[in-house]
Amino acid sequence: MENKIIQLLVEQAENLFGTKIEAKSVQFQVTRKEFEGDITLVVFPFAKLLKSSPMDAANKIGVFLKETISEIESFNVIQGFLNICLSEKYWKNVLTSIDANPNFGLLEPDSKGTVLVEYSSPNTNKPLHLGHLRNNFLGYSVAEILKANGHKVIKTQIINDRGIHICKSMLAWERFSPVNEKGEKETPENTGLKGDKLVGKYYVVFDQEFNKEAKEVIFKWENGDFGGFSNQVFEQYKKFSDAKEGKEEKVQEDLDAKIKELAKNETSLLRDAKEMLVKWEARDPQTYLLWSTMNGWVYDGFKSTYEAMGVNFDRLYYESETYLLGKDLVSEGLSKGVFYKKEDGSVWVDLTEDGMDEKLLLRGDGTAVYMTQDLGTALDRKKDYPDLEGVVYTVGNEQDYHFKVLFLVLKKLGYAWADKCFHLSYGMVDLPSGKMKSREGTVVDADELMAEVVHSAKEMTSERGHLEGMTDEQKEVLFKQIGMGGLKYYLLKVDPKKRMLFNPEESIELTGNTGPFIQYAHARINSLLAKAGEINEIDRAALGSEEKELIKVLFQYPNVIQEAGNAYSPALVANYCYELVKAFNHFYQSVPMLIEEDKALRDLRLVISRNVSKVIVQSLNLLGIQAPQKM
Repeated sequence: MENKIIQLLVEQAENLFGTKIEAKSVQFQVTRKEFEGDITLVVFPFAKLLKSSPMDAANKIGVFLKETISEIESFNVIQGFLNICLSEKYWKNVLTSIDANPNFGLLEPDSKGTVLVEYSSPNTNKPLHLGHLRNNFLGYSVAEILKANGHKVIKTQIINDRGIHICKSMLAWERFSPVNEKGEKETPENTGLKGDKLVGKYYVVFDQEFNKEAKEVIFKWENGDFGGFSNQVFEQYKKFSDAKEGKEEKVQEDLDAKIKELAKNETSLLRDAKEMLVKWEARDPQTYLLWSTMNGWVYDGFKSTYEAMGVNFDRLYYESETYLLGKDLVSEGLSKGVFYKKEDGSVWVDLTEDGMDEKLLLRGDGTAVYMTQDLGTALDRKKDYPDLEGVVYTVGNEQDYHFKVLFLVLKKLGYAWADKCFHLSYGMVDLPSGKMKSREGTVVDADELMAEVVHSAKEMTSERGHLEGMTDEQKEVLFKQIGMGGLKYYLLKVDPKKRMLFNPEESIELTGNTGPFIQYAHARINSLLAKAGEINEIDRAALGSEEKELIKVLFQYPNVIQEAGNAYSPALVANYCYELVKAFNHFYQSVPMLIEEDKALRDLRLVISRNVSKVIVQSLNLLGIQAPQKM
C-alpha cells in the first residue's frame, strides 16, 4: 500500500501541490498505538509546498487518497501526521495472499548477486569455544537471511592451520607428551580425547612451560646473570628495572609486564617455535608430517562440533595454501612501490597518510603474518568466484583495525572489488566470571556448553511433562531442539555489534525473550490446528480489531527480512519473531478459537494462526533453529 500511495502522489504531484516531487519525499512511519490507523504519512514536507498548515495539507491529501484508492476506508489527522485506515477487505486480501504463499517473505532464490559469507575460521591449535558459537551462529544466520533476500550465497571458512600458534602446540606435544607402555605419545586414539581438545591441551601446556621458563630468565637477570644474553637485552632490562625505583604500584606492575615480555622473547621455547615455523615454510619433511598429523586430529574434532552446532560450509580455504598467494601479492606490491622493505628484510606498507600506521606484511625471516595470508585468501576467492558482489567477514570487533588495513591494502594494489568487502564486526561474549583466555585454559568449551544446555532442556522438559506418546529417541531429539534453540536464540537476539553477557540458564527459560518461548508458541499452534480439522472459506467472517492487529504484524515480515539482510543482523529477525509470538499469545487469550460458534470466524482465526506458525518456522529456520511439533 505504501508503494501505491507513493506512486499516486508522485504522478499527481503537480495537480495536488503545483510542482513535481520525488518518491523519497513521501515518508511513512509506524502508527502510534494510541491513534486509529494502519499507515501514517508524514505531511510536513507537503505543507510547505501547499503553503498551508500541516492540518490543512493532511486533510487535502487524505480526501484525495480516500477518493482515489478504494482500499482506504477513512483517515484522521494528528498534527502533521495523516493516519490512514485501510478497509476490512484490504486486510482480508492480505491474509489470503500470505496464506497462499508458502514462501511468504522470501525472494526468488538466486535472483540477486553472489555473496560469500565467511564465518568460524578457527585456529587448529585449540577447540572451538563460546566465542566461536556466536561467530558460527551469526555467520550461518546471516548467510540464510541473505539467501532469503534472493542472493546466491557461498558459506565458507578460512582455516588458520599455520603460524607460530600452531607451532607452539606442535612443539609442546613433541616435548612434553607422556609416553605409554607401548612407547606411544598421546593421540586421540589412545587417550579417547577429541583431537581438537588434545591439541588444545598442548597449546595450554606450551604457555605454562613458556611462563615457567620466562620466570627462570627473570630470576637470572635479577641475580645479575646475563650470560648468553645480548647487551641490548641487558640494557633494556636495566632501563625497565631502574625505572621502577620509587614509582607507584601501577607503574611498577606495567614495567614488570614489560620485563616479562622481554624475558619471554629470550626463552628457548619461543626460539624453537619460531625455528619450527621457518622449517614448516621450507617444507621440512619431519615438521610437515607432524603438522599434517596434528591438524588431521583437529579436523575430525571440528567436524563433530559443527554437526552439533547445526552449521555447514560450501567451501573451505586453508591458510597453509593461501599464504603463498599472499607472498606473491607482497612481491607485486614491492615491484609497484606500494610496499617497502626494511634493512632486516621485512616488508611493510605505510598507511600513515590514510590515518593509520605502518603495517608489517612479511617478517625479516621471510615468514608470513596474518595480513599476508588474508591478502592471498581474498585474491583466491575472487578468482574462484569472479561474479562475487560481496564478501562478508564474520570476525570479532577486536579485528576492526585489521580489516580496515586489509581492504585498504587491496585497494592500493589496484583491486577495486575491495569496496565490496564487509567486516561483520561483532562484540565479544562475556561470562559472569569474566573474559575467556585460551592460553590459560579458561575458555568455555563449545562441546561442553552445548551438552550442558541440552541436558538442562531435558531436565526442564521432563519436569513439565507433556511427553506422552513420544519414544525415547523422539524425546532426545526434542531436548536437543530446545537446548540448541535456546542457545542460538540467546546469542542471536542481541545486536551483533554489542558485547554481551551469556547466561546459559536464562537461554532455556520458557518465558521472556527466549528460543523455547517461541518454540512453545509454535507447538501450541500445531496442537490447535491438529484439533481443528478442516478449515473452510473465510470470506463471510467479520474482521475484528484483534484479527487485524495480528495480520498487520504478519504483514511486516518481508520488510523485516529485507532490513535484516541490509544490516546483516539476525537480531532483527529474532526480535520480530518474539513480538509476533507475544501478539499471538494476546490474540489466543483474547478471543475464542475452537469453541467459537461462528464457523466462518473460527476458521478465520485458525487461518491467521496457521500463518503465524508458518512465519515462526521460517524465522527460526533463518536463525538455524528448529521448531518442535510438540513440547
